[in-house]
Amino acid sequence: MRRLINIVLLSLVVASAYALDVECVGVATQVIDGHDTLFIFRDEIHMRSKVGDVDWYNGDGTIYASNIDEVYPDAGCYRVNGCRFCVELYKGIDDLDFTIEPTCDNTILHLTGDIYSRAHTYSLSYNALAWNTEAWVDSAAEMSGDLGSYILMPALYGATPIRLCYDSELRHALGLDSACVEVDFPADSVIAVKHEITSLATTRGEEGERSNERNRPTSQTLIVGSEYSGPLEVAFYSNPTPAAQFYKWSIYKSTDLIVTRNDKDIRYVFNEPGTYRVVCSVNNNQCTSDSTEVAVAVAESYLAVPNVFTPNGDGKNDEFRVSYRSLREFHCWVYNRWGKLVYEWDDPAKGWDGTINGRPAAEGAYFYVIRALGTDAAKNASYIGLKAVYKKMKLNADKAALGVYQLSGDINLLR
Repeated sequence: MRRLINIVLLSLVVASAYALDVECVGVATQVIDGHDTLFIFRDEIHMRSKVGDVDWYNGDGTIYASNIDEVYPDAGCYRVNGCRFCVELYKGIDDLDFTIEPTCDNTILHLTGDIYSRAHTYSLSYNALAWNTEAWVDSAAEMSGDLGSYILMPALYGATPIRLCYDSELRHALGLDSACVEVDFPADSVIAVKHEITSLATTRGEEGERSNERNRPTSQTLIVGSEYSGPLEVAFYSNPTPAAQFYKWSIYKSTDLIVTRNDKDIRYVFNEPGTYRVVCSVNNNQCTSDSTEVAVAVAESYLAVPNVFTPNGDGKNDEFRVSYRSLREFHCWVYNRWGKLVYEWDDPAKGWDGTINGRPAAEGAYFYVIRALGTDAAKNASYIGLKAVYKKMKLNADKAALGVYQLSGDINLLR
């Protein structure tokens, strides 16, 4: 049990606690050591009775001194009037020093010096690398405990000074200077490694251009199990600690391994819908970090077409746009009532602004034909039939194949 300092005695005589009939003379401090009251002296052990002349007994019950009010006993335990107490002279540690043994999981401090003369306590301070969601930063760390032949610290991932002090509270109570030793742990001694995955999803166009696309992440999205539209291009960063030298990336679709890479950072395009695991570990010639992973879910394709738009400049529904998700191919044709092509485009993030050759088109019904393939369509998927230019067929009434869209219908232009 770590000793707790209760009373500091810096005057010649200060009464002790626990209703003992004795008190210290000189510079001493009182400590609870198990069930005993322990008086630790700085210079010499000198005790005095508070009730006059008394008999002093050794801890084993034999008489130490009779009918006297002051004694200069040796270190040990004594009894006066049935109350037990112990005394000792404080002794520091000669030539305290330590060496550092780094391992992959811990850091071991091997101590040298006369540390067995009594139970000493220690406090330890150093810098630990901490992840702040964007980078590794120095973070002040501390430890304390009972001093022995070694101290087991967490693994160190960067250079840091290590400062070891012992008996700080006790030495302060006895009016002694702090006793500390500091050793630098240099960068070339670091072997432990760890990392944190971050990711950055690539976006397309301005916010307004992609506002009709469902589940498109922003350029700062951290992918952690969320479902997004595909194709989805994502840059993954390993963010290793300084000692890392080698990198291993594995990308799984469900349980199937589909990609391995050995670069520090990677970029990958998720084309097909499904759930993916992106796993990373880093290592050097001595240590390997625990694997970390993120999940990416690419949604099935989706395409829906409105039946009206209002290009009147009020900022609401000013363009004929589709709502979509996870498309790899798209084309839309718009015809007037006489079957003349008035507009076409092949980017689902864009649309028709209701003009023809720069002039506002007349209000009324127009006819659209859309062909699109989702990322979930088969690689050799094909459309059924020809473009329905004059026939207002519901081409997608019965979807012929997963991810294949053939739509046609009326779009009403109102101002």
